[in-house]
Amino acid sequence: MSEEHRAGFVAVIGRPNVGKSTLVNALVGKKIVITSPHPNTTRNPIRGIISRSGFQMILVDTPGIHKPKTLLGTRLNAMVQENLESVDAALLCLPADEAIGAGDEYIVKQLGHIRHLYITVTKVDTAKNDDLISKLVEISNFVSKTGITVQEIVPISAKNLEQTDLLLGLLVKSLPVSPSLYPEDIDTDQAAELHITELIREAAIQDLYEELPHSVTVTIDEMSKREGKNFYDIHATIHVERDSQKSIIIGPQGSRLKDIGVRARAGIETFLDGKSYLGLHVKVSKEWQRDPKALARLGFTE
Repeated sequence: MSEEHRAGFVAVIGRPNVGKSTLVNALVGKKIVITSPHPNTTRNPIRGIISRSGFQMILVDTPGIHKPKTLLGTRLNAMVQENLESVDAALLCLPADEAIGAGDEYIVKQLGHIRHLYITVTKVDTAKNDDLISKLVEISNFVSKTGITVQEIVPISAKNLEQTDLLLGLLVKSLPVSPSLYPEDIDTDQAAELHITELIREAAIQDLYEELPHSVTVTIDEMSKREGKNFYDIHATIHVERDSQKSIIIGPQGSRLKDIGVRARAGIETFLDGKSYLGLHVKVSKEWQRDPKALARLGFTE
């Protein structure tokens, strides 16, 4: 191994729904994090591992930092803070199609200990050239106002893979000289069952609106592989907070729940590289986002 081999952690941070997960998937080159138009889709810090000749970068995709309205929101913010304590660099995502606001100022105040801070302008495919120039000026003013030290500012489109390789090369410079920290043949440290629950949740919240996407979470009840076959039996529960939400998830004559199963199973079979049976059950776990005991049962511990 070369003496200059580098390895370390980079936190991908920002407000909800600014393109963090899409960017992590683009840099890793594989879908390891679910995405949706809904804010706060990411609920667990997920590590995407990029192993190349000369470096290994562990990208930590974090929940969007926000003013919490529930106990779940408070715990998601705490997860972000905990993960920021041990990273070598941070990448702040500022979308090209949204103005910089108080939420972004709040975030950078949490980054005083970060030695290497980068800013990426996400979603540039949604902006015209003049708008992008205005955004870069706005970011420059933001940097001056907050007094933060930024290594680089890079406009990117994760959707079109524009400048993602350039961004990756810049981030590598912030990593310490070190051997690889994870096996080089894996691209995430996320447990298989957790990823499967996320794929089911991604399918379940598609086309949902208002507060309902935030009320959905998923647990695996049972998962096994049939002996001698590349076939998995999976039973999972979709949790919601109210009876009315349960009816929406199930749909008329179970039609929506069936569609959720079809979409989720496609993603699961790609992930497992095998066939599967997916049995879904919908359960009302009343006000689980605000109930400490319910949160603990569902895996959101302090």
